[in-house]
Amino acid sequence: MAANLTGLLPFTYPETSHTRTLARFALSIGIAAAFLAGCGGSQPLISAPGTIPQAPAIAARATSTNYKVVYSFGGSPDGSGPHASLIDVGGTLYGTTAGGGSYPGCGLYRDCGTVFRITTSGSEKVLYSFGGTPDGGVPLASLVDAGSTLYGTTQFGGSYISCDYFYTVGCGTVFSITPSGQEKVLHSFGKGSDGFYPSASLIEVKGVLYGTTKFGYLVYGHYECNNSQGCGIVFSITRSGREKVLHRFGSGSDGVQPGAGLIDVKGTLYGTTTQGGGAYCTPNGGCGTVFTITPSGVEKVLHSFNETDGAGPQASLVELKGKLYGTTTGGGEYHDGTVFSITPAGKEKVLHSFGGGADGATPVASLTTVKGALYGTTENGGAYACGTVSCGTVFRITTSGTLTVLHTFGDSSSDGRFPYAGLTDLGGTLYGTTKNGGTYGHGTVFALTP
Repeated sequence: MAANLTGLLPFTYPETSHTRTLARFALSIGIAAAFLAGCGGSQPLISAPGTIPQAPAIAARATSTNYKVVYSFGGSPDGSGPHASLIDVGGTLYGTTAGGGSYPGCGLYRDCGTVFRITTSGSEKVLYSFGGTPDGGVPLASLVDAGSTLYGTTQFGGSYISCDYFYTVGCGTVFSITPSGQEKVLHSFGKGSDGFYPSASLIEVKGVLYGTTKFGYLVYGHYECNNSQGCGIVFSITRSGREKVLHRFGSGSDGVQPGAGLIDVKGTLYGTTTQGGGAYCTPNGGCGTVFTITPSGVEKVLHSFNETDGAGPQASLVELKGKLYGTTTGGGEYHDGTVFSITPAGKEKVLHSFGGGADGATPVASLTTVKGALYGTTENGGAYACGTVSCGTVFRITTSGTLTVLHTFGDSSSDGRFPYAGLTDLGGTLYGTTKNGGTYGHGTVFALTP
């Protein structure tokens, strides 16, 4: 299948010495991103990143950290390339893999992905293997537990095959699945202006589900995004499958392409867009925004990033003691991403600028709060090289900005590589996924005790 990726990458920054990290990230989540092969073997320590100034010193690695690989994915039929965080349902973890499973047919991803559950001791079971049409394919997002049923999204698949000029792999779905594995499509995107290619998780507020799609059909008079594929939407959907578009991005200043899920803070929804918001980063697109939206669809931009304070936020926000915290995949002092705080009134502050070395680079995932501290992952950076980029990290950061690296991926042949998802706290242990690495090269589930 021929593919032109230009319109589907989340960034269109001009190539410079300080935007290559963003380009690497864009390729990692583009429609045609192939799963990187496992590195294999211990990797050499990477050197300082050239002439880029080094980040401030970070706290020493915590000696109490206990890290282990809980499960290594094998591709078929158990899944491959988990991109999403796990969720805890009664002490059992549930998640998705973007590839693998039992059925091929989802474009450049060999297989269409799975929903799985796994115990903390590493016993994994596939609950459902996606087939593309009409049930959906390539789930990139976490699940949400609402009323003893799990809900999620698939980026591809569904009943409507073609969404643009380049792809015939389906426009994406919202689905439900029971803990026993009975799957049902609630909505297939692609009817018109309802959006397409959802890559973010849903949230449930008072019995209604809310989510985003990164793209959406262009409406006359709106800002043109990526080959006229639309700038993305915020939507609501009932558990019975009635979908409603709450906001269609398209003015440029209001944000472009929301790649993250929403959070609910006292009845107001908060989210991020990967582009838009101003004249920085790209001639028209901007570096991304933090926005609010009411359940009725009134949207307001709280902050527009300007690259110095971050660029390309891909993750959901988290709330801690009245402030919101998040990550950007690029920008910051060293151009490798940031951790930031923002008040509900829109006052933003950079807590840490990643330097691309030992402290990590390209934080894609949302943060997790545990006992007043924030925990997260970086997809790249760290001490060990995996090909042309390094393998990623797990870190802890205080609300005042002190960062400690807890684990650097790639220090053994069975270790995971490239953590794309956030962490889940279960009984004082953090669980996460890597989209590559492990014994078979198809990704891992890991556990870490801070």
